[in-house]
Amino acid sequence: MSTTRAGALLRAPRAVVYAALTDPETIARWRFPAGMTSVVEQHEDGGFRVTLTYEASDQRGKSTARSDSYRARFTRLVPGELVVEVDEFETDDPTMAGAMTVTVTLHDHDGGTDLRAVHEGVPSGVAPEDNALGWRMALGRLAALVEG
Repeated sequence: MSTTRAGALLRAPRAVVYAALTDPETIARWRFPAGMTSVVEQHEDGGFRVTLTYEASDQRGKSTARSDSYRARFTRLVPGELVVEVDEFETDDPTMAGAMTVTVTLHDHDGGTDLRAVHEGVPSGVAPEDNALGWRMALGRLAALVEG
């Protein structure tokens, strides 16, 4: 298990960034790395399921031949300030198993928002450098979304 830390300075108010972090339809528009597509299904229990599908046929998924799916649920929400989410891959691979916790804090910064994310419990089957790259790509997409 490893931990990834990521951050971004966003030229958007905290309320706008918070909404993008907590709305499943909006999550599907930014929270995935390049080379993948994202589908988010909301569940009646308040959780949601994310399926990331590789665009290239030579990529191997964690859940199926070409996709990574995980179940997610928010465990703590403080509007405009804090999002805590627990995710777990749908997989039979023990190196990808286990609950991961993503804690995102938001603070005012220079007329915008300072976002800091800590992704704990990343399974040993996920290379730390790949997870960090995925976060950078996703946060770049988030910036384009909330600043546009």
